[in-house]
Parts: sequence; C-alpha cells; structure tokens
Amino acid sequence: MAKDTRGLTATKVDDTAEWYEQVCLKSELADFGPVKGTAVIRPRGYYIWEQIQQYFTINILDKYEVDNAYFPLFIPESFFTREADHAEGFAPELAWIATANDDADLKKERAIIRPTSETLVLDSFKKWLQTYKQLPMKINQWANVVRWEVKQTKLFLRGREFLWQEGHCLYADEESCDEEVQNIITAYSTMCKDLLALPTIVGQKTEAEKFPGAKKTFTIESLMHDGKAVQMGTSHNLGQGFTKGFEVEYKGSDEKMHNPYYSSWGVSTRLIGAMVMTHSDDKGLILPPKLARQKVIIVPMSHKNNVDEITAACAKLADELSAFGAMVDDRDDYSLGWKLNEWELKGAPLVLILGGRELEAHSITLKMRDEDEKRTISLDKLSQTVSSELESMHTRLYEKANAIAESKIITVKDKDEFAAVIAEGKVAKVLFCGEKACEDAIEAEFNLTSRCISPEPVGQDAKCVFSDKPAIGWVYFSRSY
Repeated sequence: MAKDTRGLTATKVDDTAEWYEQVCLKSELADFGPVKGTAVIRPRGYYIWEQIQQYFTINILDKYEVDNAYFPLFIPESFFTREADHAEGFAPELAWIATANDDADLKKERAIIRPTSETLVLDSFKKWLQTYKQLPMKINQWANVVRWEVKQTKLFLRGREFLWQEGHCLYADEESCDEEVQNIITAYSTMCKDLLALPTIVGQKTEAEKFPGAKKTFTIESLMHDGKAVQMGTSHNLGQGFTKGFEVEYKGSDEKMHNPYYSSWGVSTRLIGAMVMTHSDDKGLILPPKLARQKVIIVPMSHKNNVDEITAACAKLADELSAFGAMVDDRDDYSLGWKLNEWELKGAPLVLILGGRELEAHSITLKMRDEDEKRTISLDKLSQTVSSELESMHTRLYEKANAIAESKIITVKDKDEFAAVIAEGKVAKVLFCGEKACEDAIEAEFNLTSRCISPEPVGQDAKCVFSDKPAIGWVYFSRSY
C-alpha cells in the first residue's frame, strides 16, 4: 500500500514562501518552467483560469459589448518611443529580440516581446477608425505577456511570463471613458467576491504608482494573511496622450478631426495566486467551490461482503450529483485515510464517505474542506443539500478572508505610528499629500509602496502625516507580492 508522503512540510505562518510554493506544486496547480520565472500551468490550475474567463466573458465583455481579438507577440522598438512616460515606465522589464538568424528587419530595428499591448493596439486603431459613428471601439485580448522581472519570482504571483486579459477601448468623450474605467474596476472587484471569495480594496493609484502614461489608474488590492498586498487588477484612463502619439483620429459630427479618449484594463493569473494564498491552510489547497472541476468527491468505504453494493450506490450518487462534477475515488490500492488526505491537499470542496453503516441508515458522511469535523447527513434531497453546503462554504471563505484583511488595516496619525504598524507587518492607512517626491522618500525609508487612495472623503484641513502639505485623501501603504 502506498504511503502518504505528499503532505506539506512548511506552515503558512512560519514560512509563507515555502508553504505557498508547496501548495501550488503539491495540489497540482502548476509546476516550474525550464527558464527562470516561467511556469507550467497544469490542468487543475488552468481550469481555474477558464472559470475566470467564462465569468469575465458573461459579466464584463458581453455586458459592456467588448469584442475579443488577438495582436502579435512582437512590438517594434519605435512604438515605445511615441509615449515617453510609457517607455520610461516599462524600460527595466522589457525583453528584447536583437538578432535572429541575421534577420534583416531586426538589424534595422529591434523588437520587444509584448509586456502590454497599448502601442500595438493603437497602431491597429489608427487603421480602423475613420468616423465618430464607429465609437466607442472596444477590443479585448487574452494573451501571454513577458516582463523580465529581476526580483524573486513566485508561481502565479510574480513571473517573467504570465497570462492575462487586456481591454482596449476608444471613446468620443472623456466622461464616457472615465465612467467605463470605473465600471470595469468595480466589475473586477465583484468578480473577485462572487467567484474567488476574495475581498478587495478598490481605489485610485497615486501619481507615483499609476500606469506609465495614464491620467488615472484604478486598482483592486487584496490583503494577505501577512499584511502584504497583491495588486489584482487595474483600469486606466489614458486620456488622449497615446492617441495623439499614435495619430489616432476620427472625423466628428462637426466634420473636424479629433483624437479619441483611450482606456485599458486587465487582470491576470495573479488572481489564482491570491486565491491560493488567501484561503489555503497547512493541510493544502482550499478551493472556492465555483473554481473546482470536481466539487464533490465520493469515497467508498467497503468490506469484502458489501463491495458490490457500495460500488453501485456510489455510482448512483455520482450520477445524481453530476452537476457538481462528482467523481468516485474507487482506487483499491490506497487506504481511506490516504484518499482523504490527498483530496484535502488538492482542495476538493466537499467529500462524501459511504460505507455499509451509512448505506443501511440511508445517510452519508460529509466533510467540507474548510471545516474540521465530519457530519452525517441524510441521502434524501442530497443534491439540494450539496448545493446549499457549497454556497455556505463560499460565504464562509469570503467572510473569513474579509475579517483577516480588515484586521490588518490600521489607521495611523503620525509617522512613528506609521513605522510601528509597518514593522508589525500590517497595512497603514494614512493621510497623504500624494506628491511623488514624498512617496519616493517613504518607499526608500520603509521599503514599501502605496496601494491606493481610499474613496472616502477627507476634510479641507487634512494634512499629510509626512510633509504637512494638504492631503489628497486616506492612502493605504504596505509591502506587496
């Protein structure tokens, strides 16, 4: 009989980095790629990405009438020089193709492997857009991007290549652009709650942290158990700077030429990493039910005298619960304990155990992944019971994560208190002036960045804790993944 040697050897609190890596690897979500900073997303992990894609398509792309397209992986170097802030912001992370088998074109101009697609999409928009009647023009792309990280890489959370979606939209007026930018960031936050059971902080980025070349950047941030933040998604009002740089114009109803307003927005496989780190425990992965292909695992517990009866009963239950992707773990070369530990490690939301005693009592033993104790339930109306249990699990996961996140946020009133909160590994919410020089000084001293500006109002006399200048609002500061 096989021995269970697959359990985690690190704990979430004492060694978060090692624990997180083991959860991703041992639950079979991902594996390391052969080049540093790359990953193989395994079928169990890619299924989660597919659920995000499906939700996103129905609740965002279809709702806001955005069409999918695909753009090339390679971008000419000259494209990046057309928007100076954009070029400067991405310069440290660019991966270049300088030569390739004496390619004549590359000798004339280097190519960049796509870090983001604004410049490339605008080149196409310039060709496609003629008149105001074509606006708004809305495109989304599902793609991989490459950003040559020099920091320590981490599966799903920080890599040199990752998967994402990127929306690119043109509008005739800035009000429409700004409205949809904010609608999208709100929709991202709703998706995190409804699908991944993740609470988020929604707010505007500071000048120092906004997307290179943007007028405004909005973000959703998720707080982990250790007080570090994960930037989950962003939505940018890019104004007219990019469209002027790329000479994207249209003829308006006034017969004059105009530059449209531009937005871009995206989420990535970082969502998976944040979900893993938020919900999982020292036993392994905990999957919110909506992200699990097999939401229900049925484990038979039979003896020689009732094998056929138990087997038939489990098959019948699997058919009854087929809407939940139910499967029977009928491997006879593993013990019951081994199977239960494996499904706990892999994050199966709900496990049902059926033995002779349960069958005789017309009942079954139920174990929810996020609960410690097993329970006995009736087989009557089992499908309705399972549906209710899975919904309750999603709610419990969200509420637990939200309580932990809220406990990490501390409102501070002076610099000493700020330093103490950060030293404790928590998030400081502080009145801040928003000036880049001030933020650069904070980053240098405390090794952290601002996450976003809270939308809650502040009084006219509010002063920055660091500079004593007028505060733009309450700003969250923390370390991040």
